[in-house]
Amino acid sequence: MTKKVIKAREVMLDTHLELDGMATVSQALQVMRSAKCNVVIVKKRNDHDAFGIVLLSDIAKKVLARDRAPERVNIYEIMSKPVIPVEPDMDVRYVARMFDSFGLSSAPVVENGEVIGIVSYDELVFDGLCELID
Repeated sequence: MTKKVIKAREVMLDTHLELDGMATVSQALQVMRSAKCNVVIVKKRNDHDAFGIVLLSDIAKKVLARDRAPERVNIYEIMSKPVIPVEPDMDVRYVARMFDSFGLSSAPVVENGEVIGIVSYDELVFDGLCELID
């Protein structure tokens, strides 16, 4: 019996936010709220740069908890960089293991140097695991 393989590209959210690192936390929150998104990918500055990522938890820990003004903090100041990308054809089981190994909760799905989506535990469990047990 062969195991069914669910790929990251099959469960990822293909709509995602990418902002320049100079955007303020206030600007990022406005865009995140309107898009109903909790992750922002910070764009590369050049071909030799790496993507960054900002989660709502980063904003809570590094801005709210420290009583910093969101309109005065740029997202590059609070982002995690470099991000650990997920290959689009990676089995969701390995994505879950990678998340556990590196303490991740979300990651960009990158193909040919471009972000094509976002995957998080929500997608892995609700889409990937549910698909595996059906």
